[in-house]
Amino acid sequence: MSGKGRPHRPDIPLWFPDPSEADEDGLVAVGGDLSVERLMLAYRSGIFPWSAEPISWWSPDPRGIFELDAFHVSRSFARTLKREPFEITHDTAFVEVVEGCASARTDGNWIGPEFIDAYAALHTAGHAHSFECWQEGKLVGGVYGVASGSLFAGESMFHTVSEASKVALFHLIAHLNERDFTLFDIQMLTPITRQLGATHLPREEYLDRLADAIELHCEFGTGQASQKLSP
Repeated sequence: MSGKGRPHRPDIPLWFPDPSEADEDGLVAVGGDLSVERLMLAYRSGIFPWSAEPISWWSPDPRGIFELDAFHVSRSFARTLKREPFEITHDTAFVEVVEGCASARTDGNWIGPEFIDAYAALHTAGHAHSFECWQEGKLVGGVYGVASGSLFAGESMFHTVSEASKVALFHLIAHLNERDFTLFDIQMLTPITRQLGATHLPREEYLDRLADAIELHCEFGTGQASQKLSP
């Protein structure tokens, strides 16, 4: 993948409808492009893309989030963390993580080539980030998303070895806490994220918290060499 993404089309205004006016399924708009500029405007507006043909933009109600001080670590997961079975890095294999998420999805895959190129461009621009789990030099799990202000918008995660995506998520949340992020959006809850302590917010409350979060300045930080990170 090129990492260049699609340039913004000047004939399509950089604008979104009010997300509070989304339909009952959360659909806000259809059309536009997947340029860096439009994607960042979307995330800062409480909106995210969910298909490429056509491009569709969503803001569900309620909204799934992780409260950054409420990640649940079960006894069995704590034992996994204590064993340190993986090498943990961030931002060292971003595109590979996105591709891993695309390959792993079984519930309808929206992460096609257009999305991979678009998020690679966000990563190149410094807005999108990943955490990776490695075992014996092989990428076995990861999670990625988009940062703006003190918002981190999680997009997807994957694993090919048991617990690897959960471990990547654990270290991502620890990193967000260290960097003083205030809002971790995960769009919608899944059985796995619910098990790990994720919760819902009414869209109106999410948008209020988002408005505060994007006004704060947080640095996600640059990538790092492979190393073990203790919980």
